[in-house]
Amino acid sequence: MLSVLHIENIAVIERADIELSSGLTVLTGETGAGKSIIIDSLGAILGQRTSRELVRAGAARGFVSACFTDIAPELTEKLREYELEGEETGTVYIQRQLSAEGKNTCRVNMKPVSAAVLRELAPYLLNIHGQHDGQQLMDERCHIDFLDRFAEADGLLAEYEPMYRELLSLKKQITALERSESERLQRIDMLEFHLEEIESAALQVGEEEELNVRKTIFDNAGRLVSALERAYAALDQEESSACTLLADASHALSEIAGVSPALGSLSERAAELRYLAEDLRSEIIAQKEQVDFSREEQTAVEERLDLIYRLKQKYGASVEEILAYAGQARAELQTLQDADETRETLRVRYRELLAQARAKAGELSKLRMEAAKRLEARIVSELADLDMARVQLAVRVESGTRLAANGVDTVAFLISVNPGEALKPLAKVASGGELSRVMLAMKNVLTEQESVGTLVFDEIDTGVSGRAAQRIAHKLSAIGGKKQTLCVTHLPQIAAMGDHHLLISKSVEGDRTYTSVTPLTGEAREAEVARMLAGDEITDTTLRNARELLVRAVERTT
Repeated sequence: MLSVLHIENIAVIERADIELSSGLTVLTGETGAGKSIIIDSLGAILGQRTSRELVRAGAARGFVSACFTDIAPELTEKLREYELEGEETGTVYIQRQLSAEGKNTCRVNMKPVSAAVLRELAPYLLNIHGQHDGQQLMDERCHIDFLDRFAEADGLLAEYEPMYRELLSLKKQITALERSESERLQRIDMLEFHLEEIESAALQVGEEEELNVRKTIFDNAGRLVSALERAYAALDQEESSACTLLADASHALSEIAGVSPALGSLSERAAELRYLAEDLRSEIIAQKEQVDFSREEQTAVEERLDLIYRLKQKYGASVEEILAYAGQARAELQTLQDADETRETLRVRYRELLAQARAKAGELSKLRMEAAKRLEARIVSELADLDMARVQLAVRVESGTRLAANGVDTVAFLISVNPGEALKPLAKVASGGELSRVMLAMKNVLTEQESVGTLVFDEIDTGVSGRAAQRIAHKLSAIGGKKQTLCVTHLPQIAAMGDHHLLISKSVEGDRTYTSVTPLTGEAREAEVARMLAGDEITDTTLRNARELLVRAVERTT
């Protein structure tokens, strides 16, 4: 159960430390006092998405932490799986820090985790019922999920769902192969032509770059030959050529190199320059040979570049892309040529898997049919406790022939709120108060077999008053006797039934708003229940009524 909740710099709550106990804890306060912030903070602990606007204005970060004690064995196993065990057996600490920049830091037993891990742990910690659950109850697409939870269909669904996904994939592949024969043959002809054109070119990676270098030489042949010949002449063909003069200088200095270290260094430098000049001469000769080309070679290079250009226009922006396209075309051609054999193999697999999936869907249908009757009886029994004894409710399961993501069934909750009226869809018949009670009844039934330790009801009393409110209060008290229950409420009947009472109040100091959480007992609690009965005009009569509500609540729970 949730033992301690600490909230810091979340919306209008600057700091709050809330200690909680077993049983039913009610949270009351004026509209806008901050009760929803408590729910949002619990949502943050469960890994739900949060907004940076949740951080209190002016604060760099907000912080929520919770301590859960007497945790379920399933949660202990989950913590062990993630290596998140704490030092205290049966206890888990969860923290979440929210920054004004939108960054989040989550920890479990002081170890950093992702929000996704918190969501994995959430089903074992808290179950929050709010307006979203009521919307799901109105949406018939969600009804099958409610029934599956009650039927504990997770195992069968885990076996069925991969089959269904594979069937969809096989169907897509088969459809792709079942093109018209003429279309397939046309595609084969086109791919064969493309491959023949590419393969006959025998392209090589890097070839185009080398050809472009060669073409540049061809295009500048005249200037290249003239410059190279002049350079060669300056180095070796004239009487005073560089190589001749450097050779003479090197020879002269070598004769006196031994006289002093300085002359020896000059001799070495002269020899080095001579060798560099001779190397340069050799490279110029090699370049002259490169420039010497035939008209046939020039034509061949230009034609090769033109071929590559035309292939790039068709198949890719580079030789690499052209070769990649050829690989893809080759694979597609092989698939098309083997289409008949491949298609038949896929069809055989599809028929086998379809039979298996239908059998598994049949098991799901049988499980749902059986569970539907039990769920009907349980909900009707719960509704009788909620002042809806004459209500008829049916969980209708209809099985079709077409497979869907969760089998072949459609599920709908039908209700008749008045004797003699036919059963009709829940969304079209029930009022807001009736929907609240149906949801409460279902929540009580569905959570009985779950290992969640704490139930949270956020304004379950919407649209309810009078005797119905009293019955809801009794039901919440009964639920609180089985599992720790927190309830945000505006009804004095429910507030009076709480084993514990927390007042959420708002105050303004200077230009800042502050929300506080205060445990109520004795006269303070009587005053809050009186306020819920009569508003701000609290009289002695109102106080006596509040006191009577509280006394009767104690009598009913003892």
